[in-house]
Amino acid sequence: MKQITKRKMTTGEIRDKFERDDVVERYTNLATGQIAIVDAAVNLEVLTETAKRIVPRARNVLDIGCGAGNYTLKLLSSLPNLNCTLVDLSGKMIKKALERITPVTSGKVLWYQKDIREIELPKNRFDIAMAGAVLHHLRGEEEWNDVFSKVYDSIAPGGCFLISDLITHANQAVEECMWERYEEYIGRIGGPETFSDIEEGIAREDTPRTIAYQLDLLSKVGFKDVDVLHKNILFATFGGVKKG
Repeated sequence: MKQITKRKMTTGEIRDKFERDDVVERYTNLATGQIAIVDAAVNLEVLTETAKRIVPRARNVLDIGCGAGNYTLKLLSSLPNLNCTLVDLSGKMIKKALERITPVTSGKVLWYQKDIREIELPKNRFDIAMAGAVLHHLRGEEEWNDVFSKVYDSIAPGGCFLISDLITHANQAVEECMWERYEEYIGRIGGPETFSDIEEGIAREDTPRTIAYQLDLLSKVGFKDVDVLHKNILFATFGGVKKG
């Protein structure tokens, strides 16, 4: 990734981005909204199928950064009638998620238009917690630690926390290699102008961490059976289980 000197977007600016009607509609469709994510559909499938296998009798799910509800909808297709708790900065994203999720579950659907860094979660409540393409917005060490600890505390014994997100690499040569591969990927589906827009957007908006950092943090806060489920170039799905 080339060096782009720009200040990072504020939480308010990120929220405003996802309040735009065109962005909401685009992100409702995996084929259009997730164009920048390598293996978006694969990551969605792997995360939700793994969650089902770990907690086949799940009743309560937490969707952090729910967006238009793609992850919860996919989970409901194999684990029907879950009680769903949706968290997102964008009111319009939550509205779209509710429109799609409420008709397909007889469970309770709760929602919070709030930052995961600020929300207070119930203890030992959720069988499954999911974070799809959202944790890269966390900034300093304290925020990462606080959010992972908060999610751990909110998960019931035997439950799992699964993450699908943009990642970085500790070794600079590897990082450069992955960015070159990513540029080739985006070039095939969108062209060089699309890659430049995505690269600039990541530089302004995101602060991703390595898989190793996040796996270590999962273990540090108490998760067991921490593992990588899928990785391709700059995107990965991984997580851990809260033992009973």
